[in-house]
Amino acid sequence: MECRIFDSELKILEILWEGGELSAREVAAQAAEQVGWSKTTTYTVLKKCVEKGLVERMEPGFRCRALASRQEAQRRETRELIDRMYGGSSDRLVASLLDGKTLSGEEIRRLRKLVEELK
Repeated sequence: MECRIFDSELKILEILWEGGELSAREVAAQAAEQVGWSKTTTYTVLKKCVEKGLVERMEPGFRCRALASRQEAQRRETRELIDRMYGGSSDRLVASLLDGKTLSGEEIRRLRKLVEELK
């Protein structure tokens, strides 16, 4: 998974992460219910996901399954955010998240533990 995941593609992945292996028709039904997409829109986004290697589409019955886990997608998108918005500096992201926030002793302990684990 080397490309950016757009919000529409993320919606397809979320449906598949929750539902497991589903037919394209089942994905379209859930997308219609959850976000109001037409079947055509869902199939177009699903096709893009297949082209990007995010989703595998199998015969028979056009079954679909996510090839990327939720954790892989989160890591990829976080790296993209850090690169794009913070010049590749993770510490700048953390500083931005904590800007003006007072941390509890427990939050500071967990952050220290995380930093130690990353060393």
